[in-house]
Amino acid sequence: MADNDLGRLLGGLLGDRAHLFGTLLGTLGSDGGSNQLSGLLNQLREGGLGGKVESWVGKGANESVSGPEVAQALPVQALDRVAQQEGVTPEQAADRIADALPGVVDRLTPNGEVPQGSLDDVIKGQ
Repeated sequence: MADNDLGRLLGGLLGDRAHLFGTLLGTLGSDGGSNQLSGLLNQLREGGLGGKVESWVGKGANESVSGPEVAQALPVQALDRVAQQEGVTPEQAADRIADALPGVVDRLTPNGEVPQGSLDDVIKGQ
């Protein structure tokens, strides 16, 4: 799935922050067949944000995350691509991603667990 297609799908579900999130997901896993949300969450867990990720997926309060934490957890190439797409610096992209992540992940995991299947399937299930 192209980044723009992913952004449009997410836009219907998530509003203004969706394009940014769609670009990020497309950058991290562009094959479209795997669960891109799981891939992103695993990347964040491996980058040291496991507790925060679990708060977003779980049914309790969502912990906030900072731009520098996101920048440390994600590949430099992913932030560079998001920054380029958004017309901002990588630091600004990390800040925007940090602002969006808790709410977007919470919205995509309403039952307290990461749904199986492609992101298309997850969004259609909403």
